[in-house]
Amino acid sequence: MTGDAWSWDETLFAGTAAHYTRGRLPYAPGLAEALAGALGLDGRGRLLDVGCGPGTLALGLAHLFDEVVGVDPDAGMIAEARRVGAEEPKATWVRARAEELPPGLGTFTLAVFGQSFHWMDRDLVAATVRRMLRPGGALAHVSDLKGEPRPTEGLPHPPVPYAAIDGLVRRYLGPVRRAGQGLLPHGTPGDEAAVLARAGFAGPQRIVVPGGRPLERTADDAVAGVFALSSSAPHLFAERRPAFEADLRRLLARTSPSGLFSERQPSSEVFIWGTTEER
Repeated sequence: MTGDAWSWDETLFAGTAAHYTRGRLPYAPGLAEALAGALGLDGRGRLLDVGCGPGTLALGLAHLFDEVVGVDPDAGMIAEARRVGAEEPKATWVRARAEELPPGLGTFTLAVFGQSFHWMDRDLVAATVRRMLRPGGALAHVSDLKGEPRPTEGLPHPPVPYAAIDGLVRRYLGPVRRAGQGLLPHGTPGDEAAVLARAGFAGPQRIVVPGGRPLERTADDAVAGVFALSSSAPHLFAERRPAFEADLRRLLARTSPSGLFSERQPSSEVFIWGTTEER
């Protein structure tokens, strides 16, 4: 990914892996079943998870395939995926940038991107993945459903004070979103459909998997959620990290003296892109 304000570097998610599994909200229940129904997945074939992080998506879909391969450039993420997925014999974890996908990985039935595609040189990665898919294969982009109301009225605990947390992060790191060693003044790129169409994909088919179930979160979960984000990765605070975490915990304690919070699980949005016959 290139641009005037930011280019990828290895510190993008540095230090976040230890917080990721605890801090990130889970994908909606029924995601695997929705993908299986849409694509006819039956326990055979191979899955490629590009930007796999700690393996959350790959491990959740492993029962639908003979083999899963997760690729991520962050050493901490790959180490965490190997730890979390230690008892999954189908899983292989490869440290590599998506732009440098090893040709020896073979071909795949499905390639998934779990909220990772926007960090990549998208045209290059889309074309590379297109060549790695078997005839009839597909690419799926999975993310939380954006803009979805997730009301917390009637739940037993206060909601996580996301707006106040964002303000605290900005107080420490500045008003412009951080990303690795650079800044993202205009956010991450959009127009994914045009990128994938240029690479020879057809579609997409859109699926929304409902979330909405109540989740109970602790203060430690909320802290992990902050440190699991690239925009507030632990290393960005440098020597101010202890002060930031102390301020964060005070904010959380003021919001909920019990240390418990309620929120609703996000729905998951999936865009499935098929392969055309011509290569």
